[in-house]
This record gives sequence, structure tokens and C-alpha cells, in this order.
Amino acid sequence: MKTRRIQEIEAYIHLQKNVTLDELCLTFEVSKNTIRRDINELLRKGTIGKVYGGVVSALELIPFENRNVKHPGEKAEIGRMAASYIEDQDLIFIDSGTTTRMMIDAIDPNKTLTILTNSLDIINSAAEMPNVDLIVIGSSYKRDTRSFVGLDNPRALERYNVNKAFMSATGVSLAHGLTNSDLLEYEIKKSVAARAEKLFLLADSSKFGRSTLLTYAALQDVDVLLTSHRLPEEYTRFCLAHDIALHQSPR
Repeated sequence: MKTRRIQEIEAYIHLQKNVTLDELCLTFEVSKNTIRRDINELLRKGTIGKVYGGVVSALELIPFENRNVKHPGEKAEIGRMAASYIEDQDLIFIDSGTTTRMMIDAIDPNKTLTILTNSLDIINSAAEMPNVDLIVIGSSYKRDTRSFVGLDNPRALERYNVNKAFMSATGVSLAHGLTNSDLLEYEIKKSVAARAEKLFLLADSSKFGRSTLLTYAALQDVDVLLTSHRLPEEYTRFCLAHDIALHQSPR
């Protein structure tokens, strides 16, 4: 009975795209506590994501042009792990990227914090969160990454004391560290990574062993690495040698 109900709830969420917990309670004639337990099972499965007041199909967490991205369940789990590090009164930076954008829907809506970001998807979600102060950076919009890039004033980020920076990377390697290929994105990433008190890297296993044009931070500068379970062994050893906290998703 329970298994069938959860399957029906999952199908309903994918059909409706975005639903509230109250709507699910009414539709399936169960209590809110029961719905929360069922939702938690689906969250662990990675097929849905949490939003303020409800849930959304995992496909809705990824922009249309990026819905062929590999391993959306892994990325959603990495995003949830990252969100668990957020505390009241934090000033955090959330980078643009298909993995970092997953964390916004896993943030506890009761926490009071400030989000600094250049990601359009993070901006749109954070704008609906009443306990979040939102600071937007970047001087021009880059459509293919859905992000704002470039800084009119290279020292603009120096005014912000970022507690935690949640970063993405196009490639991660032992030799070249955290890399990306866009000069305007690089300026923001490098500035934030240098100023943050604690640096978090969100990267699924496909990003490792690759490097692109520009290095914005060395791998040993990372404080917490959040990744999937298929991380190459040499990176596990590197984290141990450099006191990097390593957390891998169970799938």
C-alpha cells in the first residue's frame, strides 16, 4: 500500500511539475506527517526536489537546454549535502552550474541568511524565500550558462565577507585544480574563492581528471569536497593528504 502510494505521488509530481504539500495531502487523503515521510523517500531517490512550501519534479530543477545533463539524481544529492552545511546568519556564495543550482531547493526555508550569486536560477528561487537577503553580482548576462558574468569594478567583491562559497567547475584535476573556460566567469570565481572563509566544491565524478583553460583555485584550497560515489581513488588520497573533508553521495 505504502509503496504504491509513493509511486502514485511521484507520478503526480512529475505530471504537475510543482505541487504544495497541502495539495498532496488533499489529493492522497493522508496527513502532512505521512506526506513528509513519503517525500523524504523520493528525495533520497533523487527524482524530485524540495522548494519553499512544496516539491518539484527533478526535471524542473534543470533548465530546458540542460535537461540532457547526466546523473541528475547524483547532482540533486550533492546539492542536498551542500545545503546541510548552511547555518543561520551565513553569508554564502552560490556559483552558477547544474550541480550548484540543485542546492537552493534543499535549503531550510526557516534559516535566515544572505545569498550572493551570479546564477539566474538561484536568483529566481532565492527571490521567493522570505528569510533570504539576495545580492546579485555580474555585469552582463551569459545565456548558455544562465549566469551573470564580468565585474565593472574588479574590487567589487572585496566588500563582502563570504562565510562559505559553494563552487562548481568545468574540470577538476590534481595538476591544474579547479578550472573553467570563460574569462568573465573566471574573474568572479577567482575573487570569491580567494575571499571565502570556507571553500566548498560541488562536482560529480565526470568532472575529475579534466582541465580547461583557466584555473581559479588550487585543489588543495578546497575545504569540503562534495561529489558522487565514483570518485577516482587518487582524489580520495589527495583529500586525505591535504585535510579536505570528503563527502560522497550514496549513489
